[in-house]
Order: sequence, then C-alpha cells, then structure tokens
Amino acid sequence: VNKVFLFLFLINLQTFLNLFSICYARIVLALLAFYLMPCCPVPAVFFYLLSALLDAFDGHAARALNQGTKFGAMLDMLTDRCATMCLLVNLALLYPSYTFLFQISMSLDIASHWLHLHSSMMKGSTSHKAIDLSGNPILRLYYTSRPVLFVMCMGNELFFCLLYVSYYIEEPHVWLQWLLGVCAVVCVLKSAISVLHLITASRNMAAIDMSDRERERSKAE
Repeated sequence: VNKVFLFLFLINLQTFLNLFSICYARIVLALLAFYLMPCCPVPAVFFYLLSALLDAFDGHAARALNQGTKFGAMLDMLTDRCATMCLLVNLALLYPSYTFLFQISMSLDIASHWLHLHSSMMKGSTSHKAIDLSGNPILRLYYTSRPVLFVMCMGNELFFCLLYVSYYIEEPHVWLQWLLGVCAVVCVLKSAISVLHLITASRNMAAIDMSDRERERSKAE
C-alpha cells in the first residue's frame, strides 16, 4: 500500500513540476524578450509570442490534469499583465506621441484584471476565468468560448507586436498593414471587454461589501 501511495505521489509531483516548468518557461521567455527589445526585434517578438502561446497550453494542461491552483491562476495573470505592460513601455519609447494611449491601455489592463481576479477569489473561484455563468453575457462568451478567448488575446498581443516590428520596417508590406488593421480592431474590442471587467468586478466587490455588512448587522442583533 505504501508503495502505491508513493508511486501516486511521485506521479502527481511530476505532473506538478511539469506544469510549473511551463509556467516558469513563460517567464524566462518573456524576460529574454524584454532584454532583446531595444536591439533585436525579430528574436524579441519570437520569444514574446512563444511565451504567450505557452499560456494557452499551460492553462489547457492544468485543466486537463486537474492541477489548477489559486497560486497558478495568480501567476498566470501576473505573467500576462507584466509581459503586455513591458511591451507597451517599449512602444511608448518608440512612439512617444502615442505615450498617453499606451499609458491608458496599461492602466486599464492592469486595473481591470486585478480587480476581476480579486473579486473572483473573494467569491471562492480558483481562477479569474471561472466566472458566474449568470453574469454579463459578453464576459460569459469571452471566457466560455475558447476560440473567442484565443482570438481576442492573441489578436491583442499580435497588434502590439506588429506595432513594435513595424517601427523597424521602412516600407511595410500591404499584407502587414492589413493584418495590423485587423488586429487593431481586436485590440479595441479587448479594451472594451476590459472596461466590462472593471465595471462587473466593481459591482461584485460592492455586493461583497454589502453582504459583509449585512452579516455584521445580523451578528450584532
């Protein structure tokens, strides 16, 4: 019996380490991208997008193996937000006249996701992607449809990456300009979803506060 338990423990430990190796590989790849951004656009974009793609694989593996944790959800969200923020900082340096827009994008992205994750955790969810299906229909579609979530996230990241690469190309090809335009539409839509995140999470936090106050009143009575 002890050997069986030891075997199962080693399997679970190996699975846990494999998932974390993916997660930390994302962080290493993102750091490499940040380091290369000032001088080497092609490898920088390669490492950045590879880190973003591993995000989808990491989440799928965690759900398939039932290895999702609150720490993993937090680390996943922080890696995404920090990666996007660092890319936007670089874009602000390359396109100084658009710095204000990049600052607004960073602030909205971080504030909406942080408040959404915090309210989700306070409601007992293990991930910011585990939402109440009776809530906002747009957010429900965003999180329950994997193709929609993938297209929105990758389109948003690809838009910023194309902006970064386009700075180093004197005469971008027509197809690149068209792709940039399509991704720009996706980026605007994702920003609108971030606004919905912020509004919905704020309402959830207000509801939690009201519930806590009612509970305190009932105890006092």
